[in-house]
Amino acid sequence: MATSRRQPRRPSRIARAFKVLLVVAVLGGGVLAAKPLWQHFNPEPPDLTVRYRTATGANADAARPWLEVFNTSEKPVPLSEVALRYYFTADGDASYAFNCVEAAVGCSNLTGTVVAMDKPQDGADHYLELGFTEKAGTLKPGANSEGLEIQLYRTDHKKVSQDGDWSFDAAKRTYQDSDRVPAYLRGALVWGEEPGGEGAEAKASPAPRAVPELPEGAFFDDFNYRGPKDTALFKHGWLVRTSEGGPGIDDTWTTKGVTFPGDDKALGGQVLQLRASTDGTKSGTEQAAVGTKEAKFRTGTYAARIHFTDKPTTGKNGDHVNQTFFTIGGSGDKYSELDNEYMPNGGWGAPGPKLDTTTWRNADEGDRVTQKTEKSIAGWHTMVITVKKNSVTYSIDGKTLYRSGSDYAPRADMAINFNTWFVDLPFTGDRAWDMKIDWLYYQSGEALSAKEAEKAAKGFHGDGVSWFDTLSGS
Repeated sequence: MATSRRQPRRPSRIARAFKVLLVVAVLGGGVLAAKPLWQHFNPEPPDLTVRYRTATGANADAARPWLEVFNTSEKPVPLSEVALRYYFTADGDASYAFNCVEAAVGCSNLTGTVVAMDKPQDGADHYLELGFTEKAGTLKPGANSEGLEIQLYRTDHKKVSQDGDWSFDAAKRTYQDSDRVPAYLRGALVWGEEPGGEGAEAKASPAPRAVPELPEGAFFDDFNYRGPKDTALFKHGWLVRTSEGGPGIDDTWTTKGVTFPGDDKALGGQVLQLRASTDGTKSGTEQAAVGTKEAKFRTGTYAARIHFTDKPTTGKNGDHVNQTFFTIGGSGDKYSELDNEYMPNGGWGAPGPKLDTTTWRNADEGDRVTQKTEKSIAGWHTMVITVKKNSVTYSIDGKTLYRSGSDYAPRADMAINFNTWFVDLPFTGDRAWDMKIDWLYYQSGEALSAKEAEKAAKGFHGDGVSWFDTLSGS
C-alpha cells in the first residue's frame, strides 16, 4: 500500500506579516543606531552663525566686542526672534553697563541687559544679553546683520580685565566665527556653546526675552556712557559744550565737569553729572553743559528725572548757582525757549531758593513770561514740560507750577539741554556744585503725566533699552 507524504504547512498571513515587521524593525534599529554617527560626520548647518572681533587687549577701558549675525538657514529670520549672549567674569563686585556705539540695524533697535548667572561657570559669572526690536528687520537666507559695535564697561570707570572671559578672544582682530558667543532663535540655542557645556546656563537662567516695540516719535536716554568723550554719546545725538559765550561766566564751558558716575538710586545705575566749579575767579571757573546736537523737538512731553542741590559738594555755600533743564531753538520772530532754572541761593537780585519757569518769545527783545516757585526742591524730582500748540505747562512730580498761553507757544523746533553755571562770583575760595540727571524721555504729540513718563522709563529699562531715537529722520 502506497504511503502518502505529509505536505508542509504554509505559514499563515499573520505569521508572514510578523516576519516582515521583524525584518523592518531590525533594519530600522540599525538605521537609528547609525544616525548619531552620520550626524556627527554630516552635521546639519546651524540656523545662525555669529562672527566676532575685538580691538582690545585683555586689560582695557571697556570690553569692545564687534559682532555679526549670519542667517545660515534656508528661511528668513526676523532679528526680533534672535538673541546673543556675551559671557564674561565680573571684576570683584563691580557693576557693569552697556551701550551700543554703532550698528547697521540702528542702535535704537538693539537692546542689552547685563545678567548675573545663577550658577557661575568656568570663565563666566555674568553675560550681556543682546536683543533686537522688530524694526531691526529680517535676515534673508545667507544675509548678514553687519557690524554691531558694543561697549561693556564698569560703572566705576576702572579698567576691565578680560583675561579668561568665556567670550573674549584677543586673537580675533578680524571677523571670525566664534562659538563662544551663543545665539538663540525663539529662545532655543542654535549656535555656539554656553559655559559649562551645552544647556548649562539655560538650565539656570530664563530663556532670552522678547523685545517689545518702541513708541514712535520718541527719544529716551538713561545716560549709560563712559565719559564726555565717549563716541556713543556723540552717536546718540549729544554734544558736550566747549564753545565760548554765556550764560554765567563767559567762556568757561569745559568737558571736565561732565561725568557719568555710578549711582544706585538711578534707574540705569548711572547718572549724567554736571559740575560747576570755581575758586572765585574767572580763570579758575569751569561750567558744564550737555545738549542735543539737533533742534528737532517741539510739541509733546519733555520729562527728566533730576537731582537738584541746595549745598555745594565741596567748599563754602553762598554761590548764585543755576541748575537748568531747558529747550531752545530758532531766532528772531521764530525764537523759542522753555526754562526750568533752579537757584538755591537766588540770583539777579532775588533771594532763593527759587525755581524760575520761563517761556521766551523773543530773546533779543526780552519778551518772556515767567513764574517763580519760591521753595527748596533739593533732591530727586521728575520735571515735566508739556507743549501743546496753544500752551506750555511746567510741572514737578505731577504738580503744575505754571502754564503760559498760546502767544508764547514754541514757533520753532528746539534742542534739549542741561547745564550748571554761576550767575556771578560773589566770593573767593574753592567750591563745586553738582547737578545729576537720571534719564530723559521725550514723546512727541502726546501729553504724558509724570507718572506715565516714569512708568515708561522704567519699562524701557526693564526691557534692556538704555537709549533710542524713533523721531522721523533719525
